[in-house]
Amino acid sequence: MNARGPYAKGRAKKAEILDMALDVISREGYSGATVRQLADAVGLSQNGLLHHFGSKDALFTQILQHYDERIAIDVDPEHSDFASDLVERILTAVDVEQASPGMTQLTLRLGNEATEPQHPAHEFFRYRNNAIRRIIVGAVDELHARGELGEEVDAENVASLVYASWDGLRTQWLYDPSIDVRSRMTYLLTALGLIADRSSLTSRRTD
Repeated sequence: MNARGPYAKGRAKKAEILDMALDVISREGYSGATVRQLADAVGLSQNGLLHHFGSKDALFTQILQHYDERIAIDVDPEHSDFASDLVERILTAVDVEQASPGMTQLTLRLGNEATEPQHPAHEFFRYRNNAIRRIIVGAVDELHARGELGEEVDAENVASLVYASWDGLRTQWLYDPSIDVRSRMTYLLTALGLIADRSSLTSRRTD
């Protein structure tokens, strides 16, 4: 029991830091969320903050992982009928991400840096990218099995194109906020054969 006390307190502190970091990044943007600012927000020194994570890169990697966990609550990839709601779930993820440009900046910057195999976040992003594609592939395969999609709709190609387009569109959006990412993603999903005529999906969800 004595061994559990410090461990539990350490986990609670890490969770507090990650929650606070999401708030700071959402408010100040990624560039405004320095290690010093995050440390001040949770009442720690910079060294004290990094002690919980090991390095700045590890800290921001765990911040992004924590953010993904929040998105997963809205997107709900484990939903029993995720395939039927695939388009809505993708567009929900777009909406959630656009609500926090700072997190989009963090995702893109850290993701680009982590392409180097030795980067601390490399394995995280490799797993993350594969997991997102696998979720889409599984949903498309399920729709094939139900006879709700034509065989010409290739699951692997759809997954790669959806993910690549989302990545590119959010970069364009950060340079030009007038770009309607949801509308363009809806256009792509229609072109790929995932939806026929659902123009109402271009309206941002309010629920």
